[in-house]
Amino acid sequence: MAARTVLRPDAVLVQAVIAGALSFAHLHDLAAAAGQDGWKAWAYPVSVDLLLVAAWRRLRADRRSRLAWCWFAVALFASLGANVATAGLLDIQHPPAWLRIGVAGWPAIAFLGGTLLAHTTASTPTAPVPPAPTAAPHPEPEIQEPTPPTPEAVETRAREEAPALPAAVDPADPAPAVPAALVAHARKVADDHQIRTGSAIDTDTLRSRLGVPPQLADAIAAQLT
Repeated sequence: MAARTVLRPDAVLVQAVIAGALSFAHLHDLAAAAGQDGWKAWAYPVSVDLLLVAAWRRLRADRRSRLAWCWFAVALFASLGANVATAGLLDIQHPPAWLRIGVAGWPAIAFLGGTLLAHTTASTPTAPVPPAPTAAPHPEPEIQEPTPPTPEAVETRAREEAPALPAAVDPADPAPAVPAALVAHARKVADDHQIRTGSAIDTDTLRSRLGVPPQLADAIAAQLT
């Protein structure tokens, strides 16, 4: 079951109603004294109060709006001026010319102020952008200088990278060792030469066909005979 709302009198609200009613009546009396009779006299206090409320609403949205402060001061001056003028400082029965001009020109002023307040975009304060967190600097890798190699290491490496040289054939050796595979290949070459030419192959031809040194060619020829 919904709780019932209890209306309690508010002193500030009562004071605002009284002040608004008195100001409304003073504005009406001043407009009527300035020659605005009938419904026009009642429209003037409504116009002043609406401009005052519009300026106050803009101030609540943007306290730094100079436009809202300007039109709030204009509406407050019009309301306060009517209160003071009807207090006996001016002869309401014979109002001066400037008062008639001011009351007659008020509708245009109120329309201009209301239009500017309604169609001017309120400036919204921008929140400060927090600075981007700075990344921790990465430590630079330490560059280790290469250790110069020792002379022994240089000599060993040169010996390992040196190409193997073919073993030299000793000319004093009359019969160098001949692999059996090479002898078999030489025999096929000699047989092919025998078939094609009808004569046995000589040592120089055998050496050129096998691509071997002269001493090795002689040793192979000796094993073919």
